[in-house]
Amino acid sequence: MQLFGIHAVEAALANDRRPVYAIQATENAAHKLAPLIAKRGLDPERVLPKALDRQLGADTVHQGVLLEAGPLDSLNLDDLDLSGTILVLDQVTDPHNVGAALRSAAAFGAKGLVMTQRHSPPLGGVLAKSASGALDLVPIVQVRNLAEGLAELGERGVSRLGLAEEAETALEDVPLTNPLALVLGAEGRGLRQLTRERCDVLCRISTASALASLNVSNAAAIALHWARVKTA
Repeated sequence: MQLFGIHAVEAALANDRRPVYAIQATENAAHKLAPLIAKRGLDPERVLPKALDRQLGADTVHQGVLLEAGPLDSLNLDDLDLSGTILVLDQVTDPHNVGAALRSAAAFGAKGLVMTQRHSPPLGGVLAKSASGALDLVPIVQVRNLAEGLAELGERGVSRLGLAEEAETALEDVPLTNPLALVLGAEGRGLRQLTRERCDVLCRISTASALASLNVSNAAAIALHWARVKTA
């Protein structure tokens, strides 16, 4: 896979579990990442920004660095620390949104991210850039069947809270305790029916007006903030 952007590449290089193979970098980017590049034993290919534009597309914000890397080892629910809060995404397909949600998960101390194997973006590229390094910081579990995964979490004592705009109860009015799973659906469609049925409670994020709807990454950040405050 290709990882680009200073923070995404820096986190990948610092993660000993991430296989890395080759790196292309401008002189400035190579200088910023020099200690990690040396630690990984890589010999960076010096390139001009235009060379990366040609490879990644002129609209890609690569910040002068492109890393050829391998995927992290696959994880399952047994590998997660279920003592705290985890984020669950139900077929969210936009890599920018997943990356931003993953960044919030790292910022607010979430123990992991659970997402579907299908109808989810690749764990690299745009998602990694949007996550700003969080892809190599937050454990990610991809499940084949999200409803079954939520059922398993429930059996392990995890409280499952689903976010739905039409829910009667506001998030700020719900008592939150760990272990906790915050479950969010794709924009437009929201949570699928089976996903809703596996949640212990559905609630909404209060906004000032009907026009103040939130995209999934914004909602994830707010929910993770409330979870951190209320479970502290």
